[in-house]
Amino acid sequence: MATESDGEIDLEYERDDRPPLPKSLLLGLQHVAVMIVPATAVAYIVAGAVGLGAADTAYIVQMVLLFSGLATIVQAYTVGPVGARLPIVMGTSFTFVGAAASIGASSGLAAVFGSILVTGFVVEGLVGWQFKRIKPFFPPLVTGLVVVIIGLYLVPVGMDYAAGGVGAANYGSLTNLGLASLVLSVAVLLNLFTTGVTRLLSVLVAIVLGYVAAVAAGLVSFAPVAGASWFAVPSPGKFGFAFEPVPIVTFAFLFLVSAMETVGDMSSITAAEGRTPTHEEFRGALFTDGLLSSLGSVAGTFPVTSFSQNAGIVNFTGVMSRHVVGVGGVILAVLGLSPKVGAVVTTIPSAVFGGAVLLMVGMVAASGTRLIFLHTDLDRRNMVIMAVSLGLGLGVATRPEALAGLPTAAETFFGQPVILTAFAALLLNTFVPGEQSPLFDADDSLGDAVAGTTSDD
Repeated sequence: MATESDGEIDLEYERDDRPPLPKSLLLGLQHVAVMIVPATAVAYIVAGAVGLGAADTAYIVQMVLLFSGLATIVQAYTVGPVGARLPIVMGTSFTFVGAAASIGASSGLAAVFGSILVTGFVVEGLVGWQFKRIKPFFPPLVTGLVVVIIGLYLVPVGMDYAAGGVGAANYGSLTNLGLASLVLSVAVLLNLFTTGVTRLLSVLVAIVLGYVAAVAAGLVSFAPVAGASWFAVPSPGKFGFAFEPVPIVTFAFLFLVSAMETVGDMSSITAAEGRTPTHEEFRGALFTDGLLSSLGSVAGTFPVTSFSQNAGIVNFTGVMSRHVVGVGGVILAVLGLSPKVGAVVTTIPSAVFGGAVLLMVGMVAASGTRLIFLHTDLDRRNMVIMAVSLGLGLGVATRPEALAGLPTAAETFFGQPVILTAFAALLLNTFVPGEQSPLFDADDSLGDAVAGTTSDD
């Protein structure tokens, strides 16, 4: 989750500037290179948890790229009230990984995509429409804890992949651990000891080197790539739809969490201009999150939302041009129309992905921690809220069987670490007096927002 800044930076290209086409292509490709690994990793992780074959996994990866590209284009240029006219790169979010994996494994992907179809635009559309009234309930303490738990509870997933994947015959072998260590080490060294593009692309470079090492060791089969077509269009309803109450409620809450992540990323982007986003920009961006997520579920992809690392690129490079991001969106959409791209991703050994996933989820947790420390006093009240929220979230993440005595619906809902952490943090922060509480010691502007006395919608 990004943070806000009061001072603008020196911009090489402002929001509406159009760099020369060759430079726009390179800058757009850089945005794609930074987000393509974590975006496709979400699809890869969920497909593995559900037990999909290589062909279906490749298809989902293809749809992730296509709808990430379409959503990015809409954010840059807008379609009516949908879109923010800001350089927001969109992709699938780690927020939904746990729920999609567990619900997909127990109830099937039809229940996952049915829930996304129903809740995507309904929830984020409502949030966008009534954003001023909802925002005070999600201060940095609450959103930061959500980001922290997203990273922490996915660490075991990264370790499983680093060891070769759950159920693999060579789970924990030196070969798998060596590949994962290579990827992790290269990514860390490039990130800490290089600058510029090399640092920005450190994860991608590390995966490429790990992949090359795996190919050289004879661990990669290109049969799925050879059998994939060069061009294909979405297959609506490929995985079917099922509408079950508990999965729908679960995804509805997660979309609320996702909306708050998008709010933070937008604030980081507009901070480059020394301002916060307007209400129209917030509304347009959240409409895009919800609408494209619902439409994407028809084709068989997971929810799309803003990518924090790409918001960081805007501030790092000083290139705020929405046209550059629009070019990146076109590149993503074109890649998404080629099943061979998705097939190539499925050939990457689990151990190679594991080294990258460990780094990514660790960075997610670290960014959440930073958000809390920068904007929250660590007094007794806030420390208790952190302790309870993280304790409950990590508790169900590590010992899900502890909830076996609950009714099935309650076990499914409260068994999601992100939901339990967010729910606890939201309730405690709201009803315990403190400066981040919207009901007690918040400033007058927050009080007005809660009461609904100010609105420009």
